[in-house]
Amino acid sequence: MNTTDFLVIGGGIVGISIARELQRRNPGRTVSLVEKEPESALHASGRNSGVLHAGFYYTADSLKARFTRDGNRILTNYCLEKKIALNRCGKLVVARSAADLPQMDELLRRGQANGVQLQAISEAEARKIEPRVKTFERAIFSPTTATADPAEVVLAMRDDAVKEGVRFHYRAEYLGCKDGTVRTRGGDFSPGYVINAAGLYADRVARDYGFSQEYRILPFKGIYLYSEEPTGNLKTNIYPVPDLRNPFLGVHFTVRVDGKIKIGPTAIPAFWREQYEGLQNFKLGEFAEIIFRDLGLLMFAGFDFKRIAAEETLKYFKPRLVSLSSELLEGVELKDYRHWGKPGIRAQLLNIETRKLEMDFVIQGDHRSLHVLNAVSPAWTCSVPFAGYVCDRLQSLLRQG
Repeated sequence: MNTTDFLVIGGGIVGISIARELQRRNPGRTVSLVEKEPESALHASGRNSGVLHAGFYYTADSLKARFTRDGNRILTNYCLEKKIALNRCGKLVVARSAADLPQMDELLRRGQANGVQLQAISEAEARKIEPRVKTFERAIFSPTTATADPAEVVLAMRDDAVKEGVRFHYRAEYLGCKDGTVRTRGGDFSPGYVINAAGLYADRVARDYGFSQEYRILPFKGIYLYSEEPTGNLKTNIYPVPDLRNPFLGVHFTVRVDGKIKIGPTAIPAFWREQYEGLQNFKLGEFAEIIFRDLGLLMFAGFDFKRIAAEETLKYFKPRLVSLSSELLEGVELKDYRHWGKPGIRAQLLNIETRKLEMDFVIQGDHRSLHVLNAVSPAWTCSVPFAGYVCDRLQSLLRQG
């Protein structure tokens, strides 16, 4: 039996950031983290776009707005201090037609309200930044958007956590809890307090503690298509004006940290929680549950799930994805886009009572446990300030208990 004051379930960037913050706030007390895999960053934390977002997509009253703005600054400084490669290339948000301009104005308003540095620029000014860009009349430039290798950042933070005293237990998949004991494949734990940051399985862990009754994780698979154009052929990230009703940002160009280009991502409904390649990690129970859930959303969703599912599935065909990306940039040719990157799975929270996707962070808890149910994009950017928020909430729950 392993005894610990705090037990964090999940070794992604959110779990690691929470563990570090707990250790910082509670010197002399034990903080342990269990992770089912043999290493960190094998799931969403190491498979995301690697973009450090600036924080202007979200309304000022959202947690995402504050955490993205602050997280961008914190992780940028972290990469610089640790000498982790960082591409500070910025981002252009472009309009495909006049219909996009009102939403572009809304992004500018949100950025101003959130205290995010943005530049409203003309089409000519956009072309000075990136000569190949296509935009209708004007664009937005975000100078603080950057890219890094997400796995490299996560593993550096893991190493820091170990030096700070956090105890890591790998190959320790959560199996359940009973009478205060947490069972894992790596042994049993007797924790004073449990923090659930299990990502794709956060809702299942939470239900063992009486939470997430109205929520279920709905997985979406995201894949990028990699370009064979020479390094440096694109100067900055290029994004369309998004549909702000949905949590997805649309097909866009990302300049990787090595200067290469990728387009995407898709946001295809996945049929089990870790459906990365073929039948890998197939679980019949998950498959049946998610098919049932998706069929229900096709008929009764509180959002346009049918349209999203159809549009996103088509993006899996290279000609369609390349065609969509060509609306943003000149000289985009199918022959340059041949290889898919490794897929990632978005752990998107669904409210099964309202049948709507949750757009912001969602946590639930009491004096015994706290559960991070929705840590969707851009959780990688938000991770450090979000961890502070989680620990504030934990302390409040402990005082109430």
